[in-house]
Amino acid sequence: MSGGRPVAVEAARGLRFDLAGFARDGALGDHGALMRLVETADQQGFGGIWFNEFHFRRTGLPYPHTLLLGAEILARTERLRFGTSVMVLPLHHPLMLAEQIAQLDHQSAGRVDVGIGRGTEPATFDALGIDRAAARPRFAEALDIMLRAWTTGRVASDGPEWVFAETEVGPPPVQRPHPPVFVAGVSTETVAIAARLRLPLLLSLEPNEARQIPVFRQALHEAGAGPGPMAASSLSRYVLVAASRDTALAALDRLTERLNRRRAQRAVQQGQKPPKTRDRAEMLADYAIAGTPQDCCRQIKALIARTGCCNLRCLFDANGLIPLPEAQAAMALFSAEVMPAFAGYALPPVPGFMPERT
Repeated sequence: MSGGRPVAVEAARGLRFDLAGFARDGALGDHGALMRLVETADQQGFGGIWFNEFHFRRTGLPYPHTLLLGAEILARTERLRFGTSVMVLPLHHPLMLAEQIAQLDHQSAGRVDVGIGRGTEPATFDALGIDRAAARPRFAEALDIMLRAWTTGRVASDGPEWVFAETEVGPPPVQRPHPPVFVAGVSTETVAIAARLRLPLLLSLEPNEARQIPVFRQALHEAGAGPGPMAASSLSRYVLVAASRDTALAALDRLTERLNRRRAQRAVQQGQKPPKTRDRAEMLADYAIAGTPQDCCRQIKALIARTGCCNLRCLFDANGLIPLPEAQAAMALFSAEVMPAFAGYALPPVPGFMPERT
């Protein structure tokens, strides 16, 4: 990267519960239903809602351009934040994207979170005539340009991916120095970029964060960073909560069966060997929060202590594998009996960090 200045990340003040997975794989094709859901989530006190960027599919993914969806969600809500998970930076001119995000931040009075990544859909690069091999340098250069555009207001670039004279970019974002940026990535190089800039990670679920966190901790240590980027990083979990533990665990077993079937189908489609099937114990250990509200509280506290992360993206509908009414009932119970238990919750210390250099 050619000169984007590092942006310090403050440790989050408390645990944040967000939503993800809705409108994925055709789970919620009714746009009105999705808008009612986000309005309810706003009233229930969820922190934010995240949507993925995927392109060029006629069915199954009704929202290829997430910022357009975000504009309506933010207009319909008062507190709920909107996040991209992720914006695929190599697909966009960074000047245009920086300007669009700044405008959305302005329109929403500062309720935008920006998850970014290199992208995992080769067909999209091919359709747009973008060399797949250029994804890595385009990502790094675009991030540098966007950070400079937001923080200085004027930016120039001498390439190699984008070349342009000094250009004024506005409006200024409401959030300073810029909207929160979360980096999605598993490669050592991408994680190192996040650590050097003190940016938190948008941690994956399939596969889970086990591969990313040790690399990030080491990269933060090497960059002389404190625990702020780790605490602000965002985890994902399937969430199945019910008044009865037996009911919640039965739902988890049904989800596990559906996930095993989906993973096997995708492996066959990609010409790969079917993956090892998961069981209830593995799901509870690494992928899901499940049980009564009290069970969920204990599991979340253990997850925080193990990872040091204080943002949780909850997949109540499991990307369409759990029926919407069931997911909405779980949201209501979770917001009423789990979230209040974490009001003012003091995060445990994260071991293994050096003090941030000044």
